[in-house]
Amino acid sequence: MTSTDVRKDAEDSGPSGYAAARLRLLTEGARPGPPRRSALAELTDDWLSGLFTAGAEELKGVSLVAVGGYGRGELSPRSDLDLLLLHDGADPKAVAALADRLWYPVWDLGLALDHSVRTPAEARKTAGEDLKVQLGLLDARHLAGDPGLTAGLRTAVLADWRNQAPKRLPELQELCVERAERQGELQYLLEPDLKEARGGLRDATALRAVAASWLADAPREGLDDARRRLLDVRDALHLATGRATDRLALQEQDQVAAELGLLDADTLLRQVYEAARVIAYASDVTWREVGRVLRSRAVRPRLRAMLGGGAKPAAERSPLAEGVVEQDGEVVLARAARPERDPVLPLRAAAAAAQAGLPLSLHAVRRLAATVRPLPTPWPAEAREQLVTLLGSGQPTIEVWEALEAEGLITRLLPDWERVRCRPQRNAVHIWTVDRHLIETAVRASEFTRRVSRPDLLLVSALLHDIGKGWPGDHSVAGEIIAKDVAARIGFDRAEVAVLSTLVRHHLLLIETATRRDLEDPATVRSVAEAVGSQSTLELLHALTEADALATGPAAWSSWRGSLVADLVKRVAAVLAGDAPDEPDAAAPTAEQERLAIEAVATGGPVLALRAQTEPPTEDGPAEDPEPLGVELLIAVPDQAGVLPAVAGVLAVHRLTVRTAELRALDLPTGVEGSVLLLNWRVAAEYGSLPQAARLRADLVRALDGSLDIAGRLAERDAAYPRRRGVVAPPPRVTVAPAASRHATVIEVRAQDAPGLLHRIGQALEDAGLRVRSMHVSTLGANAVDAFYVTGADGAPLPADEAASVTRKLEETLRA
Repeated sequence: MTSTDVRKDAEDSGPSGYAAARLRLLTEGARPGPPRRSALAELTDDWLSGLFTAGAEELKGVSLVAVGGYGRGELSPRSDLDLLLLHDGADPKAVAALADRLWYPVWDLGLALDHSVRTPAEARKTAGEDLKVQLGLLDARHLAGDPGLTAGLRTAVLADWRNQAPKRLPELQELCVERAERQGELQYLLEPDLKEARGGLRDATALRAVAASWLADAPREGLDDARRRLLDVRDALHLATGRATDRLALQEQDQVAAELGLLDADTLLRQVYEAARVIAYASDVTWREVGRVLRSRAVRPRLRAMLGGGAKPAAERSPLAEGVVEQDGEVVLARAARPERDPVLPLRAAAAAAQAGLPLSLHAVRRLAATVRPLPTPWPAEAREQLVTLLGSGQPTIEVWEALEAEGLITRLLPDWERVRCRPQRNAVHIWTVDRHLIETAVRASEFTRRVSRPDLLLVSALLHDIGKGWPGDHSVAGEIIAKDVAARIGFDRAEVAVLSTLVRHHLLLIETATRRDLEDPATVRSVAEAVGSQSTLELLHALTEADALATGPAAWSSWRGSLVADLVKRVAAVLAGDAPDEPDAAAPTAEQERLAIEAVATGGPVLALRAQTEPPTEDGPAEDPEPLGVELLIAVPDQAGVLPAVAGVLAVHRLTVRTAELRALDLPTGVEGSVLLLNWRVAAEYGSLPQAARLRADLVRALDGSLDIAGRLAERDAAYPRRRGVVAPPPRVTVAPAASRHATVIEVRAQDAPGLLHRIGQALEDAGLRVRSMHVSTLGANAVDAFYVTGADGAPLPADEAASVTRKLEETLRA
């Protein structure tokens, strides 16, 4: 069906005819994309023109004008109709009656309408006062009535815009900045607003307005395609949801991808991110050019007066590096530069720009992309050094890297970059795409270069640590192979390649071990030492771990995590130095622990103590404002069944989050009979203040004697808060960590974090007749990763078949 066929179907003129034709167009009419948007705009034009003609009768000096997106002929399925009824001061009653004849049929169909009735003078006055109105009028398009009236308004509005550009463009830029701060960057969001986020459709419209000012123009290459792609996604989103929405919510992405014929939601997001990146980069370049032109205009009259006439001063050029100079606040190529003979020039220019904190000019980057020769393999030493300099320049690295990437230079230098470019990360902990996360990690690592003996290896490992994402299987394993190839290609020797591949392979080793394993177990520390191999590699891995976590997002790093990793590094360093004992002596109880244990024996019930913990002092002394690490909860209770699920349940009821937990039997002083379990847990309140210790103890007593229905209380609370609609969480997974300890079987649980999760796990382990020596919990966004060191009733690790049976039953329990 063609758009002409649809328009013929609507020739019965009434709302029902238009509605039927519109429905056919959206369900079985013109093919998706620009043809369907144009056909919908034409169909709507004809309908509104018919309404206007029928209502205007003999009325002269009136026209109907489409503005905004409708003015551009871009109607998505649920777009607003932006209309202006323009008149030259005709009979107010007649104009009002015509407006009613136009607006009410639109409302009757349930279409969103943004309307106004104005004279040309009123329209210009309102545009002068309201920037958004002026932007809409820049796309004014005549629909019906007096074409001369519409043409006159268009001419006047464009003239006003160009005359006022020095004042209005900074206002427009400020609006764009405020919107970006409010909505975030489209190219990194998991649920982006296609219109309002930075790099979205609003920014594309702003670039059109800048071009209309004749003051500056945006880079055109790829811009129209990027804008079209976002409009196509919005069309599919409107059809999938049946709503006028611009937010690409997680639960809609698979359906939108299918509507567009894409493989899956990740493919959809990657296309959205690529489009947003083009628009965002074009915006950066354009606003930089606007600023340069406005500054030049402000300075030029004074310079002419000083020079005594019309002589135009030459732009000042300051050398930055071989073939690279600064001019007008940008980094450009020197006049003598020959990119076709100097393959290192892109990296040298980029490093110079980042070191100077200046942007690379668009012209320079495009010239490099068009003419530079490929680097030889392996790279010359200068190229490798310039890459390291670029990566070590801190925050300015990001803008420079994006400029190189926009013109395809990064994938020429590092072909493996293509797989991670714009790749989404469906993990609430990550706030960046894979490629931006890698650059952010390098920026963070640049702060730690004084902590390591080989800062070049630290920076390159930061750039490559997640390069395996996008390949099948474990990204660390795939990344190790890629890192070896890349490191050799860019000129590192065999020993350096081995270190870089080790860092990439084990970049998660320290954080995962520190938060999920028993650091008192010699096997844990020895396994890390064997993987790392040397003190210098451990030093690099420690810095990489912190940089990676800091670049991931706020949930990935804290002083608590940092203290755990530092403790592990200290223990591993001792092993590597050869002075770590094979087996640690059992830690003697502190005076407080012993006092609590004796009190528990005397009272026959649990006793506890709460104590706030803060960041430990550094070599420079205590911090001025130490960061809280949580609250230490010490519990001593006579040895009995059900202690772990009871304590975990009571803490869940009181909305206390468990960060670490240890449980062990305590040797009592001579002459004191009985057996006591000591629990040393670190907890934090989800919100509000901590409960009083007396209240916790009272509930713990009730939980141990069975009078407190923990499961019921948690279920009741869960029912009181209806679940939000969202992505269905993947099922829990329970595994046995191989060779993790010689003293216990380590059961690792990965599941969606939820109130009472530890209580359910503890109860399941208790029902299986197991004893928990210690447990280590870690919450990453909505995901819990908990490790439990368990033994049988005899105190020995579980046989393989029993361990497999326990993990299978525990997984079934958590799935239920």
